[in-house]
Amino acid sequence: MRLLPVFLPTIAFALLACSAPSQIAIQASDFNQATLQAITAMPKGGGYSGSDTTKNKLSLAYRLEEKDLIFSPEAARPSFCSGATYLVFLKALQSLRASPPTEAQNLVVANNQKDGSGVFGRWNSNGPGCAKLVHDLGCGSNFTSWDKAQPGDFLKIWWTDKIGGQERGHHVVYLGHDKQSVRFWSSNQPNGYGEKTIPRADCKRVLFTRINAPEKANKVVSLPPSDPWLERMLRDDFTWAEVKKKCRVQD
Repeated sequence: MRLLPVFLPTIAFALLACSAPSQIAIQASDFNQATLQAITAMPKGGGYSGSDTTKNKLSLAYRLEEKDLIFSPEAARPSFCSGATYLVFLKALQSLRASPPTEAQNLVVANNQKDGSGVFGRWNSNGPGCAKLVHDLGCGSNFTSWDKAQPGDFLKIWWTDKIGGQERGHHVVYLGHDKQSVRFWSSNQPNGYGEKTIPRADCKRVLFTRINAPEKANKVVSLPPSDPWLERMLRDDFTWAEVKKKCRVQD
């Protein structure tokens, strides 16, 4: 498969207000397109850092006004990978009016938010944080097949075979691939926000997540305060078989 180009118009990075959850199922292709459009409105560069100070800056990337989120992503620089993809996820939800403002407070990132805690703490966790959140909400699917991948899918890359406390990985928005390489958008070392192409051979393991029922994201209000399994990802090691079972991963 050839690398897939993306040509999209620039859009204003401000959330659209809405008064109720969508009652009409949104096609997966719509959410993927909304994700790609959100990328075009993100700043570029700004540097990369995974420090706690940088993570706390993510809360400066938007403000809550009358239960609606207004974005200023340039404030979250330097940035980090899962923080970048989370901002794009939020923007895509709101641009499709898939998540009403009553859920906005649950989506806010708190300072010093622990892995596995709340919505962002789940998304930011080691291992399959994004995949587990999407599975628990019932708003998407998780798979490993390169042939099934579409631009706008979220992608977790593992650089080693370790999952959990000893892992090294990266969270990105997939853009395309060929036999030798994969192209994606995220906050990447060392430059920060932007696109990057790497050899596929560098990816020891991959997990794609596609959101095909974003209106179900309103279930964030009923999530338990934390996910103990994801909390353990910060210190314990896990098997791929356990990840596949917990996240309902398809090949």
